[in-house]
Amino acid sequence: AVRAAIGVTGQFSAVDGLITGEENMLLMADLHHLNRREGRRVAAELLERFDLVDAARKPAVSYSGGMRRRLDLAMTLVGDPRIIFLDEPTTGLDPRSRHNMWAIIRELVTGGVTVFLTTQYLEEADELADRIAVLNDGRIAAEGSADELKRLIPGGHVRLRFADPAAYQSAALALREVTRDNEALSLRIPSDGSQRELRSLLDWLDAAGIEADELTVHTPDLDDVFFALTGGSTVPNHPTEAVR
Repeated sequence: AVRAAIGVTGQFSAVDGLITGEENMLLMADLHHLNRREGRRVAAELLERFDLVDAARKPAVSYSGGMRRRLDLAMTLVGDPRIIFLDEPTTGLDPRSRHNMWAIIRELVTGGVTVFLTTQYLEEADELADRIAVLNDGRIAAEGSADELKRLIPGGHVRLRFADPAAYQSAALALREVTRDNEALSLRIPSDGSQRELRSLLDWLDAAGIEADELTVHTPDLDDVFFALTGGSTVPNHPTEAVR
């Protein structure tokens, strides 16, 4: 009963390229012991849901990467699992296909499915996951929501850039706890990015008669969290486990 509730879509496609998309679906229906009529119904519904009707009778080897991933996931859903493990489902996909896969995952979750998603893309974890576990050397380094993980590390700041060297010098002398970049004429001011802090900074600039040409706000993202928790490596070589 437990096995029947679980579906898996691995990092490497389980699609058989020598047969058609429809035949792949019917094969999965047979493996789930669906009768012929029910198997055809389920296959047709899933092919339509994943926008594969036009390609259903073409050999799967002719499919694009995004189509193969959609077919792979459709095959996983033949057994109507309530828990799905997705191992890097968007690796190698172009941006449009990746966003299409995100939409499919959100739809599954809305329907009550629990998704365990392993991904190398921290933006993807931030976008999709209710809870995230950061893995380092096979161990969970931290776990929580995206916001909870981001609050674990400092690093939020406001960056002011000036075109006028005189305005830059005036601001640099007046502001406290500021990091200067004399070459770029920019100042980095620690901040939590809150509306209150930004309003206070802007009010101060107005009162001092100083005009910055550019203001940008940086709050720690999951990249910052990953690097902080895994020793500052610049290349993420361990996945992030995301749970929907």
